[in-house]
Amino acid sequence: QVQLVESGGGSVQAGGSLRLSCAVSRDTSNYCMGWFRRAPGKEREGVAAIYQTSGRTYTRTYYSDSVKGRFTISQVSSVNTVYLQMNNLKPEDTAMYYCAAQSGLCGSGSWYREEAFAYWGQGTQVTVSS
Repeated sequence: QVQLVESGGGSVQAGGSLRLSCAVSRDTSNYCMGWFRRAPGKEREGVAAIYQTSGRTYTRTYYSDSVKGRFTISQVSSVNTVYLQMNNLKPEDTAMYYCAAQSGLCGSGSWYREEAFAYWGQGTQVTVSS
C-alpha cells in the first residue's frame, strides 16, 4: 500500500554529517513519518518523527533525547520525501536506520511506539567511527 525506500547511509567519522532520505510512494502530508534505528545488541528505538498538514497549517516534530539538537527531521511533500539531517555524529549513532509511516497524527506522548507505524522501509546502514 505504502512503500518507503531509505538512502543516504554510509560510513563517517565522529563529528561528521549525513543526510538520510526516505522516498515514499505517496504524499507524506497528513502522515506521521518517523525514523527509527536498531543498533547491535539494542532494541529498535524511535529517533525522530514529523507530522505536517498538506497546507502546512500545522507542523510538529519529535526527537529522542539522544539526538535532540544534532538531528533534524524534515519533509518535502511535493516530492514525497522525508529527510533526516544528522550532524555531529557519534559512534553510538551507529545503527540500521529505518523510515516508517502511519496514517494521521503522531501519537501525542507516544510517537516513538513502533507498533503504531504500519509501513516500513528496508533500512539503511549508518556507521560512525571514532
